[in-house]
Amino acid sequence: MAFENGEWIMKGLDWDDPTRIRSWKELISYVNEVGFLPLFANDVPGFSAEEHISPLFWWTGDPEQDPWEWREIIARSGEIVYGKFIGQKAVFISKEWFPVFANYRRDGYDFDARWDDELAELRQKKIMDRFDEKNEWIGADLKKEAGFGKNGEKNFSGVLSELQMQTYLVIKEFRRKVNKRGAEYGMPVCVYARPEELWGREMVTSAYKEDPKQSAERIREHLRTLWPEMTEKQLKKILR
Repeated sequence: MAFENGEWIMKGLDWDDPTRIRSWKELISYVNEVGFLPLFANDVPGFSAEEHISPLFWWTGDPEQDPWEWREIIARSGEIVYGKFIGQKAVFISKEWFPVFANYRRDGYDFDARWDDELAELRQKKIMDRFDEKNEWIGADLKKEAGFGKNGEKNFSGVLSELQMQTYLVIKEFRRKVNKRGAEYGMPVCVYARPEELWGREMVTSAYKEDPKQSAERIREHLRTLWPEMTEKQLKKILR
């Protein structure tokens, strides 16, 4: 996605291109093939879902063709995870590779252990403690219950992104808010959960047995294999 002459221009493939991803199921298959993939184009050519999809149907609301709708369906499916995992930007990660990311990004720490060793900040703990009370939270409710907002803690979205980058939280699905009469309203919003709630602790922490640096090197070598033109600076940005 590029901003040109005052408007956003989506990258992608021609409608008739035989290699074009045509459905959310095909996108899941491609993510499982490559392991992890940002939603939007970035400075690494080809390293995004956007560049493998037709640019014609973005934000049309058509679940058959609109990639913005696909991300909601994919998150809800639980087949791969979705969240802000690279550069605080939206990324899909497969079940095979998420434990590797988790071991590297967590540095082998569950969140409670990170807090006990004074490696996590209080704002992060205020958010994570809410998941001891309930398995999933709509963003706005989480913000309120964790004590952010007016006269409270600041930078809720930034702290929430940090927890996703560290793989402690993922976007489980998207859901519309419900008013006091029980009626849905507004646009679908993010519902957050621990990845352990989706796939179980045993799977999520299955790479804990290896050194986090080894996990980082596995990610690095995988990227070099699939995108050999990727520079060291780009690799560091992804691993950061």
